[in-house]
Amino acid sequence: MMPIAAVRLFALSLSEVAEQPHFHYTSFRVCGKIFVTIPPEETHIHVFVPDQAREVALTLHPEFVEKLLWGGKVVGVRIRLSDANPEVVQQLIRQAWLAKAPKKLAAQT
Repeated sequence: MMPIAAVRLFALSLSEVAEQPHFHYTSFRVCGKIFVTIPPEETHIHVFVPDQAREVALTLHPEFVEKLLWGGKVVGVRIRLSDANPEVVQQLIRQAWLAKAPKKLAAQT
């Protein structure tokens, strides 16, 4: 299990991240680009990882990771926090951050 407070703390620990509203969701952004959203019920998170990371997570962690669809297109993963492994969640959040961060910023980590 990973509490939503731990998700927030980890996401905000990454360089140049801001938490901002995104319609009725909460979003975490790096340099204005969204890499994680939290729906209002806060039982799941949406993580916008690259395709390869998504496929690996779906294969290795089907007990808490599922495809995230947006307009019929798969855009990342949906993670059920009640069953999630915190280390895996942090790894996926970091991968999403790396994919959205400017190359110069990502290279500094």
